[in-house]
Amino acid sequence: MDLLSPFMGLLGLLGLAMLLFKVFALVDAALVKEYAYPAADKQKKPFWLIILGIGAVWNLLRPSPVDFINLIGLVAAIVYVVDVRPAVRSVQRGGRGGAMGPYGPW
Repeated sequence: MDLLSPFMGLLGLLGLAMLLFKVFALVDAALVKEYAYPAADKQKKPFWLIILGIGAVWNLLRPSPVDFINLIGLVAAIVYVVDVRPAVRSVQRGGRGGAMGPYGPW
C-alpha cells in the first residue's frame, strides 16, 4: 500500500468539492436578473459570469485543489456567495442592500 494514496484521494475529493461550489456560484450568478448587480453596487453580471466560468472550467480541466488558478477561482466563488449573492437577492426581493426603515425595507 502506498502511503500517499489516502492523501491523494482526499485531494481528489477536495477538488471535486471546489468544482461543485464553483458551479453552484456560476449557476446562481446566471439566474440573477442583470439589473440587480448595479442596483446592489456590485460588478455587472457579465463580469461575474466570466470570472466564475473561467474558475469552473479551469477546475474541470485541472482538478488539483493546490493549483494557483483554482485557488483564485475559489476565492472568486467565495466572494460571490458571501458578498454579492445576498446583496443581489435583497435587491430582487425589493430591498436595497438590506436597508431597513421603520416599516420594512426601503
